[in-house]
Amino acid sequence: MVAKDSRCLSHMFAAEIFMHRFLLSSAIRTLNPEEADWFYTPVYTTCDLTPWGHPLPFKSPRIMRSAIQFISKRWPYWNRTEGADHFFVVPHDFGACFHYQEEKAIERGVLPLLRRATLVQTFGQKDHVCLKEGSITIPPYAPPQKMKTHLVPPETPRSIFVYFRGLFYDTANDPEGGYYARGARASVWENFKNNPLFDISTDHPPTYYEDMQRAIFCLCPLGWAPWSPRLVEAVVFGCIPVIIADDIVLPFADAIPWEEIGVFVAEDDVPKLDTILTSIPMEVILRKQRLLANPSMKQAMLFPQPAQPGDAFHQILNGLARKLPHGQDVFLKPGQKVLNWTQGPRGDLKPW
Repeated sequence: MVAKDSRCLSHMFAAEIFMHRFLLSSAIRTLNPEEADWFYTPVYTTCDLTPWGHPLPFKSPRIMRSAIQFISKRWPYWNRTEGADHFFVVPHDFGACFHYQEEKAIERGVLPLLRRATLVQTFGQKDHVCLKEGSITIPPYAPPQKMKTHLVPPETPRSIFVYFRGLFYDTANDPEGGYYARGARASVWENFKNNPLFDISTDHPPTYYEDMQRAIFCLCPLGWAPWSPRLVEAVVFGCIPVIIADDIVLPFADAIPWEEIGVFVAEDDVPKLDTILTSIPMEVILRKQRLLANPSMKQAMLFPQPAQPGDAFHQILNGLARKLPHGQDVFLKPGQKVLNWTQGPRGDLKPW
């Protein structure tokens, strides 16, 4: 799949590929299934792309189902637990609900065959059907080498107060407006397009990474899903993330003190964004910037090649380790079945 479309290696869903590559050469890998705590199956559900670079949603569940059918027929380990000691990386907009539109993702729910597995996913929102209990929330992929080549001297002054580059409306998929980003991005544009403190635009300049390093606040609003690569970029470039995504579950909360480094703004409060940000005392801003300057915080958000201590790969391993040992309820009795292989939309049951 990667040979067919190399865009998979650099888009924000690429964690599924780099996690696979990391595990192939990791010291924690065993070739003896009897001593394994976890089973991992590489499935590239976001690598079948449209010409515009978006994953084909109807293909993803079929790819995942076919992979599970393959491992369940070939080896005994899936059938012992029906996946309860397996983990899968599902970096789709709404994880294993496999759709980019929330309404349709909720309607679909988590792919039935993954109901017992542990999901490692970018999507995180409290009390949401697409965030299964026990899932591990991870950052989206952002290319570490590319970001490194755009670093500016640390003494560069931060002369931009608020920075954002990206869509405010998605007219192609949401022609009437209001559905995309639950209207929050449209509200940013309508309220602040002429505000001199706000450097916001749909243009994506070649100096995008440099500009983030010259900004004090970087807006990280939801898009189709609550998460966005801007979270990674803001942390790596020391720009205080302004998180506009109600009930978002952020990655690696044990390694990254989000409340201390970021500013959380409710979606309904976007019209007051200028007042909220200008009223933050300078000493609070400086404290957040000092915390963001910590290299370990940046490292936790990245999937570097080769892997480095404390990076996102190791944060995922920490999350998996915390779920051990597995309880006895993980193992099924002989002949016991929990999952329904024919459950779900009819289209999902087709071969991919």
